[in-house]
Amino acid sequence: MTYSISARCPETGAFGIAITSSSIAVPARCAWVGPLGLVVSQNVTDPSLGPTGLALLRQGLGAGAVLNNLTLGTPQPAWRQVGVIDRYGQVAWHSGEQALPIVGIAQGAGCLALGNLLVDEKVPSVMIAKFEATAGQPLAERLLSALEAGLDAGGETDDEHAAGLHVAHMFDWPVVDLRVDWHDAPIGELRALWERYRPQQKDYVARAMNPGAAPSF
Repeated sequence: MTYSISARCPETGAFGIAITSSSIAVPARCAWVGPLGLVVSQNVTDPSLGPTGLALLRQGLGAGAVLNNLTLGTPQPAWRQVGVIDRYGQVAWHSGEQALPIVGIAQGAGCLALGNLLVDEKVPSVMIAKFEATAGQPLAERLLSALEAGLDAGGETDDEHAAGLHVAHMFDWPVVDLRVDWHDAPIGELRALWERYRPQQKDYVARAMNPGAAPSF
């Protein structure tokens, strides 16, 4: 019971995922970002696909090869929805025949939206359109705006309760890793977290790179 948007930023090379679900703590099981690519795993989730996929991307495999390995390696792939984006912005996805209806999938240049148990199969297309319309803004902002557009388009059939926003750029650790594990309006709460974190994001990177010159809070 999940919908998500994943993308590589062509300007910076950063990777990001925004995701929401009626299930509790969905980002911990479904969203995986690294400096060389990303993996999103949803529907009846196999969380092992995320770390495995990131390891394969680090070895230099492209999105299609990574996806083939993941679908071969997970039990009963017919129950899985999986998306992969690699360092070149190549996109690969799998949506098994047992994915919860209504299923929606939309792809753009270096971006992918996946959903299941949706109000309307067009929800992912609305998300991609919003993402593409916000070119030039920071990747995290574009992803969150797209997730909000998905909610406005109807979202999923159950009420959303969890949401996450994750961006990786250059480092092994994510530069944005915000999660709402349970809330009546998780996307709105995620927006509030992002607005609080956004002006401080670069300062926390500076703390890692040049601690003597980094600001304190």
